Amino acid sequence: MDESHMKSILSTGFNHFWRGRRQKERMEKFLGDGIFNRDDEDWKKHRALARPFFAKDRTSDFDIFEKYAQKTVTIISDLSRTGQPIEAQDLYARFTADSAGEFLFGHKFDTLHGALPIAGHTSMSTKGTATNDEFGTFTQSFEAMQEIVAQRARRGYFWPVHELFKDDMDPHVEVASEFLNPIVNNAIQNARKMNEAGLHSSTEHSTFLEYLADNTEDPKVIRDQLLNVLLASRDTTACLLTFVTYAMAMYPEITRKMRAEVLQHCGKTGTPTFETIKSLRYIHAVVNETLRLFPPVPLNVREVRESGVVLPPSDGTFVDADSTPIYVPEHTVLMYFPLLTQQNTALWGDDAHEFDPERWLDGRLSRFTEKPMIFTPFSGGPRMCLGQNYARNEATFLLVRLLQEFDTFTLAPEAQPEGSLPPPHWLHGTGREPKERVFPQYALTLFVKVRLFFFAFY
Repeated sequence: MDESHMKSILSTGFNHFWRGRRQKERMEKFLGDGIFNRDDEDWKKHRALARPFFAKDRTSDFDIFEKYAQKTVTIISDLSRTGQPIEAQDLYARFTADSAGEFLFGHKFDTLHGALPIAGHTSMSTKGTATNDEFGTFTQSFEAMQEIVAQRARRGYFWPVHELFKDDMDPHVEVASEFLNPIVNNAIQNARKMNEAGLHSSTEHSTFLEYLADNTEDPKVIRDQLLNVLLASRDTTACLLTFVTYAMAMYPEITRKMRAEVLQHCGKTGTPTFETIKSLRYIHAVVNETLRLFPPVPLNVREVRESGVVLPPSDGTFVDADSTPIYVPEHTVLMYFPLLTQQNTALWGDDAHEFDPERWLDGRLSRFTEKPMIFTPFSGGPRMCLGQNYARNEATFLLVRLLQEFDTFTLAPEAQPEGSLPPPHWLHGTGREPKERVFPQYALTLFVKVRLFFFAFY
């Protein structure tokens, strides 16, 4: 798929495609009436509802990031002093969950104060390590539902046959509802009290949860929205931070440049601000390169609507491509893969599989600026992610705090469980396979199969 086809599906031909009936069916019990599982007017309504909470003046308020970044760095410092490996993937999921909980829900999940995984002694969940506290139980079900959706997609049209006698989602939906219901009910009761007193929530002062409760008393609608937003704000940013840290461990010279830039603009102890974060050009280049090679949403799906559509001719990226426009019949399901597009040598050059932040700096940006749809980690067109600035600011903030404290990041493969490293045949594979020291996997969002993904921080 070349850039012209991506542009047509995501942007110029947007009205010819939708999420589609099949994808909605796979995700209905998980994401329900949320923004990622709706089209047309319902989708527009949800998007308009969420937009004010990701406006610039809100995403640049870093007080919440600072609170949880300090706790995260303290945990890493305490463990590193005793030489213990640290599971970065789990820790970053806690950081993003705690930040999102307070920023969007006004609720303190406080997962960073919970029991942390210990190398060799912690059981695994679908996308990370399992803990047995209340939030840990919810997280296991939250991640299991993502894996079920991915499994249904792999099984294709006949996935319901595999669940003929029981719906695999049901026990996990029950756990998620049990965890979220008290939070939702409390918000609804508070909204009623405010309305009775003649007061109404304002998007300038309320959390996203309070604003939802002020607009509907349907607990399922609110619960669905919370699950959608938690998926976007927790899992995707945790994925980004995990793979940036992986890159810092793999490429020490890049880490040195990142740290030098942080110390130049923020010093050893200075608190990152919206202005200083904007000035970190090399850090942003590293973040972009990480998003290019390891997009948090590595594949996506669209379905042609009731009428067929003609995709534009090839843009000439691929020398042997047929220049004839392509007709796609109605109801055809199309899968597109940012993970493959963003590593394609025809689109990015012979060094497409190399981790090279310099490609995002002056003089080398023409490849992207001429064809912007070859880089879509936050999607593109009307469905472009509303929270991308929030995610970038949050990730960069924590990276600054880490680089102020540490100058070396080292993989700890000896702490990884059996079967979690890349398969041996990758050493003789193509693309990035021979380079990788972790095993990327997919369940709605990208994650590291290493489940116990430990780093040594120095």
